[in-house]
Amino acid sequence: MGSLFRSEEVCLAQLFLQSASAYSCISELGERGLLEFRDLNPNVSAFQRRFVGEVRRCEEMEKTFTFLQQELRDAGRELVPCPESPRAPLAREALRVQEQSEQLAQELREVSRNRASLRGRLRELRQYLHVLREGQRFTSLPAPLGSPSRPRALSEHEPILDPSLRPHLDRKINFVAGVIHPWRVSAFERLLWRACRGYLVASFVEMPEPMEDPATGESITWVIFLISYWGEQIGQKIRKISDCFHCHVYPYPESEASRADTMSGLHSQIQDLSVVLEETEQYLAQVLDKVVLALPAWRVQVQKMKAIYLVLNQCSFDVTKKCLIAEVWCPVQDLTQVQDALRQGSYKSGSSVECFVQRIPTSESPPTLIRTNKFTAGFQSIVDAYGVASYQEVNPAPYAIITFPFIFAIMFGDVGHGLLMFLFALWMVLYENSPSLQQASNEIWLTFFEGRYLILLMGAFSIYTGFIYNECFSKATVIFPSAWSVATMANHSSWSSAYLATHPSLTLDPNITGVFQGPYPFGIDPIWSLATNHLNFLNSFKMKMSVVLGIVHMGFGVMLGVFNHVHFHQSHRLVLEFLPEMVFLLALFGYLVFLIFYKWIKFSAADSMVAPSILIHFIDMFLFTFNANNLPLYPGQVPVQNVLVVLALASVPVLLLGTPLYLCCRQRARRTAHPAPAAEGEQEPLLEGQEAGNSVNATKDDVESGGHSPDAEHLDFAEIFMHQAIHTIEYCLGCVSNTASYLRLWALSLAHAQLSEVLWTMVMRQGFVGLSYVGGVVLVPVFAAFAVLTVAILLVMEGLSAFLHALRLHWVEFQNKFYVGAGYKLCPFAFAPNAWE
Repeated sequence: MGSLFRSEEVCLAQLFLQSASAYSCISELGERGLLEFRDLNPNVSAFQRRFVGEVRRCEEMEKTFTFLQQELRDAGRELVPCPESPRAPLAREALRVQEQSEQLAQELREVSRNRASLRGRLRELRQYLHVLREGQRFTSLPAPLGSPSRPRALSEHEPILDPSLRPHLDRKINFVAGVIHPWRVSAFERLLWRACRGYLVASFVEMPEPMEDPATGESITWVIFLISYWGEQIGQKIRKISDCFHCHVYPYPESEASRADTMSGLHSQIQDLSVVLEETEQYLAQVLDKVVLALPAWRVQVQKMKAIYLVLNQCSFDVTKKCLIAEVWCPVQDLTQVQDALRQGSYKSGSSVECFVQRIPTSESPPTLIRTNKFTAGFQSIVDAYGVASYQEVNPAPYAIITFPFIFAIMFGDVGHGLLMFLFALWMVLYENSPSLQQASNEIWLTFFEGRYLILLMGAFSIYTGFIYNECFSKATVIFPSAWSVATMANHSSWSSAYLATHPSLTLDPNITGVFQGPYPFGIDPIWSLATNHLNFLNSFKMKMSVVLGIVHMGFGVMLGVFNHVHFHQSHRLVLEFLPEMVFLLALFGYLVFLIFYKWIKFSAADSMVAPSILIHFIDMFLFTFNANNLPLYPGQVPVQNVLVVLALASVPVLLLGTPLYLCCRQRARRTAHPAPAAEGEQEPLLEGQEAGNSVNATKDDVESGGHSPDAEHLDFAEIFMHQAIHTIEYCLGCVSNTASYLRLWALSLAHAQLSEVLWTMVMRQGFVGLSYVGGVVLVPVFAAFAVLTVAILLVMEGLSAFLHALRLHWVEFQNKFYVGAGYKLCPFAFAPNAWE
């Protein structure tokens, strides 16, 4: 079979890698992504392995790359993904990458440190300049002679000292000036007053321009303070308090001339520092440009190199320490590609000794490999969510491509809703290569996008079932003329004016010739949407349809088990499991399907009033009774039903005891024929049909036991019987419960139709009530509300509900008939995303 219908054949193989070319060979294999490596050193810690030094060197380079990336992020730059995936570097190339990356990191550290120092120095100079400017307002010179004298006012903008009093002062006045954080001003001022007992004059004013806070990096408006005091002890207290509040204190010249000289010197220093800082910024931008160009490729190369050394740490050395041996799981059809990759790796490394691959037998269960594409990946994910397929058992995914959308559409049948879903999925399919759709960060959107082909088929099938139900936004469409003729009924009946006046509802009788002109060409006749018994008709139709489709679906699942029995050469399961299962299913529930179709064919509208009840017949069938009030459907019905029940009951002991007894007798016969010691292990040789496509890893005993026991000679009869008893009980009871479970198709379909009708009646119909101009205006917001509710409730909520129910029907009712799902995926060592999925 193809790989989609059954997992591929996977074998265990050994790679013999020459030490000089092992790195290149693993690199080539990683580019192709073919093999899953096994760890041959499980008891060796990560710090004691052969290539731990190389792994540490890669981790050191990754730390350097992290620093470079952080510097780019701080500078507001983003890394562009590497357009082409570079190959893993050789040893000398890795040293070059390490040297260049460390050199760039060192340059960035030095330039960043110099820039930070220049910025800090420039910030201090500007703060000092502002301190001198603002302090000049408090300690200005006296006014010239002849000018009017200024009265002394209590204002912080006035000079601190009256110049006329200077010659009379006995003590020298000193100043402390600086800047402080605005949040600390009130506490600073309060502590100064209490500590110095008022022997100071403090003035505070905000800085004209905001500046950066070196601690937090925020832009704040600093507060300039100027404190005048008398006495050296008070000055020491002020300086200590300023240090405690992390104030930036600057020297304040006493004379105005020295302050002017200092300010002019600060102007020149600020200009010089600004020029140097600009040049530093330009050099930093050049270094960052180099990092932006080189870092994406370096990061990919180092990641590949680290992955190669981690794989090499899983290999073991031979006795000569010149050859590495690796064990891998490999698809059989890719063995030639593996050998070609080893040949290419040996050639690139310059080694004269080629590496090679060799298959080895094993009794372990190989991993499961099912190659998918962008269309089948969504359906395979549904199956894998239940359980990864056991090795080479039948894969339900290809059948779910048809059955899953169809079962969903049975519950979601509506032409309008299905068309909206189809168009949404079609838009995603047509623009699937758009980076904005692929790289979205919303998990809900990514879920929809990954299942775009599944949604596309669900929408298409919903359109089909919508035409079958003849529903488009809950309204019937008249594609073909109705098969019911009202005129014929009126002409052949006594529909007088008085009769019409007293009967608001009229009944069409199909027994009158010409009223019913044959079946509707496709789907349900639109006249049923006008009938008062519309819901009763759909109720009966959809309930019987759900039972029929459910039994067919379960029967198909049981038949798929035949392919597993034939593939694994378990011929006894065909007779002892498949046959009793089919007899039990068909004798009971297959007969129910027969009764449904037989009643549809046998009874017409003329004798519908005397048609017997199928449900009563089915109950009487289990009770071995006969109800005189419920006429038989056909002659000899009771004996046939009794025989079918007996056959169904007789199949249960066969299903329960057949396989355990067979395996027990087979084991006893083998022990009699081969009385060898148990220590030697009587494992039979490989299957005869291996060359025809069977696995090299499975022995005949493993296959016969279903892969549950690695040694078939030590079968536990009690365990086998218990396993078979559980399977029998689960199957027999499941046939009853699973059949009833398919009635969810009927319930969800009716619920969706009724909810659509309620939404139309309660919302959209209100816009059509008014026939005047006002009614047309109201229709616009009414339609907007109808559209929003349709998408939110009927498409999203009802669609999710139908999806979950379809998922359950496949997992529980369908897959448990043949699917074990006890395998594990093949995870090949690959650098790039896996091309198989």
